[in-house]
Amino acid sequence: MSRLAGNGGWWAGLAAPIEALGFRLGGGFHPEANDPDTAGLAPPAGTVVVIGHAGPWLWQRFSAERGTFPGPDPLDRWTRTVLSPIAVGCGATLVLPNDGPPYQPFQRWAMRAEAVHPSPLGLLIHPRYGLWHALRAALVFPDRRELPPRAEAPPPCATCVAKPCLAACPVGAFDGSRYDVAACAAHVRSDAGTACRQHGCRARHACPVGPDWAWSDEQQAFHMAAFLDGQG
Repeated sequence: MSRLAGNGGWWAGLAAPIEALGFRLGGGFHPEANDPDTAGLAPPAGTVVVIGHAGPWLWQRFSAERGTFPGPDPLDRWTRTVLSPIAVGCGATLVLPNDGPPYQPFQRWAMRAEAVHPSPLGLLIHPRYGLWHALRAALVFPDRRELPPRAEAPPPCATCVAKPCLAACPVGAFDGSRYDVAACAAHVRSDAGTACRQHGCRARHACPVGPDWAWSDEQQAFHMAAFLDGQG
């Protein structure tokens, strides 16, 4: 049974090959005329569909093929390789978060596409997956296509009084309004940051939403290494 809910027709046909690769369709939206969120796209967008992942499926598929993508940004290059044929086949343009300039506002796209909300860590929180999901790409269609109904859900953080995520970081990199990237990177690189490098962000782990979807240590170590590489 599919892990994605759709409205049949073209959406179901799009979901099947994307799911088979370990991704999930995060919903879509129709840009308005002169929409500032899609102003950098050419040709103009009629429909934007956001692609992400949650759970172990994408990592299982990518890690099995990772050896064929040596060098920097292997996950982005793998994503482009496996999704490009799908984009071509359905008449869409494939866009990744790191494509640019101009860089696209992927978080705003995601919030327009499905019920995800900003968290105190700056990551978008999903009502089911918590902080254990990620944006990987988007398909931009020139025409306006019917989309499945958006499933609404309230922001989980609005009713989280304790906010354990803010107290979990050993160097206090999060205060609910800003993220001290330099302090975080310095700690993760240090001997004291071994647990963060190997098991992932403690603040992310402290979130009470979606703990069953937490990524494996191998996946989190991969993303931590990529984070450090990006900090020079």
